[in-house]
Amino acid sequence: MSLAQRYGKVKSIVKRSKKYIDEALYLKLFKDGGSELNVRQQLNQFIKSGKRVYKWEVGDTLKKLRQRKLYQPALKLSETMAKRNMIKTISDQAIHIDLVAKARGITAAESYFVNLPESTKNHLCYGALLNCYCKELLADKAEGVVEKMKDLGFPLSSMSYNSLMTLYTKVGEPEKIPSIIQELKASNIMPDSYTYNIWMRALAAVNDISGVERVIDEMKRDGRVTGDWTTYSNLASIYVDAGLFEKAEGALKELEKRNAHKDLSAYQFLITLYGRIGKVYEVYRVWRSLRLAFPKTANISYLNMIQVLVNLKDLPGAEKCFREWESSCTTFDIRVANALIGAYTKLDMLEKAEELKERFRRRGAKPNAKTWEIFLDYHLRKGEFKLAVDCLSEAISIGRGNGEKWVPSTETIGIMMKHYEQEKDVDGAEEYIEILKKSVDSVGVEVFESLIRTYAAAGRTSSAMQRRLKMENVNVNEDIKKLLEAITVE
Repeated sequence: MSLAQRYGKVKSIVKRSKKYIDEALYLKLFKDGGSELNVRQQLNQFIKSGKRVYKWEVGDTLKKLRQRKLYQPALKLSETMAKRNMIKTISDQAIHIDLVAKARGITAAESYFVNLPESTKNHLCYGALLNCYCKELLADKAEGVVEKMKDLGFPLSSMSYNSLMTLYTKVGEPEKIPSIIQELKASNIMPDSYTYNIWMRALAAVNDISGVERVIDEMKRDGRVTGDWTTYSNLASIYVDAGLFEKAEGALKELEKRNAHKDLSAYQFLITLYGRIGKVYEVYRVWRSLRLAFPKTANISYLNMIQVLVNLKDLPGAEKCFREWESSCTTFDIRVANALIGAYTKLDMLEKAEELKERFRRRGAKPNAKTWEIFLDYHLRKGEFKLAVDCLSEAISIGRGNGEKWVPSTETIGIMMKHYEQEKDVDGAEEYIEILKKSVDSVGVEVFESLIRTYAAAGRTSSAMQRRLKMENVNVNEDIKKLLEAITVE
């Protein structure tokens, strides 16, 4: 594809004056790859150079940065252009509100909106703020923005209604959605495919399957919105959740018909949903179609297929698929190995699980927190608490791939504390709590109550327990307070 075809502005790029950068801004920022670090470095170089850039390029670049979820560099670019007196349209302001929310948080976005001149606060800016509130699940504030827009006579778009419906779905209030649909129709706003999908999900949440089918029928009668493959994957998923496997299979066949453009996600939904209704033959048939459509099959596709086969208890098939992936992959993705490691541990095939973990370690794919969580669950199930603590410690030290801390489940924490309590193992409990503190800001009242019971059961005393509870701002129940008095020494 030529530069002209890609950007439609080849004349502007080729005939730049020396005051401008010598290539399209988007190409420049992604010169060293698409990682956030590389993009930020290139952006800093562009800013320091003082070179100019056309406004259409900034808009094009911001769009691509947002598509890749590179919100920090996108916001910095937007702010730099404002400092250089590049005039922002009202649409640009709305985009900026969204960027501020994603890069700096909702409070910063609110402050930016408040400080905008009143003349620029049109339906686009209010709509952007509404969308931010919906994504943060701030129902009261979202409803307040809607009322303000109505007071000002600003129209709500289908996107605004869709955001509200998504919000109500996520906060467990699907019963509010039918009235939003009525309002949308009364406003002569045409529902889009997303509107129909979220409406169907809301009805499914209250077990109104016949209502879901009426929505599909209405969409077909209306004719203005053609259900795409996502509509039928949504319908099939609803049927599967309701245990209506025959109807689910019919929806999946319709999904296949509508996947004319051979979308990878559609194939993966088909494999997952056929797997959930136990159709092993169909799983393999769709997998062959996926491989034909995507000869260079992505790791994520292999991961999905192996997980489905494991859930279908087809371990030989999962192992064969894994060997196929291992022989052809260029990147050893530990997530794919984890799918098989998890299957082995559930079948008490610990030796095979350990061997696979070590084989991948030798190839440079180090175990991640999920790997250690799998082994943690196995050792807990077997009552091997010392090994479980070792796995938990490894998972905490590695953390999650996105930089966040890995935190054990409340159930896991409770099981381990109960073990120390039953064994009257004060030292083990204290050692375990010290490890937990590397993962959580506060271990919580349940952990301290269990620890106090452990001290009491072991006949141990403590001169620091009262002080520790105050420092952690923990208030134990009345029964534990009595035990606390018994174990406390001055």
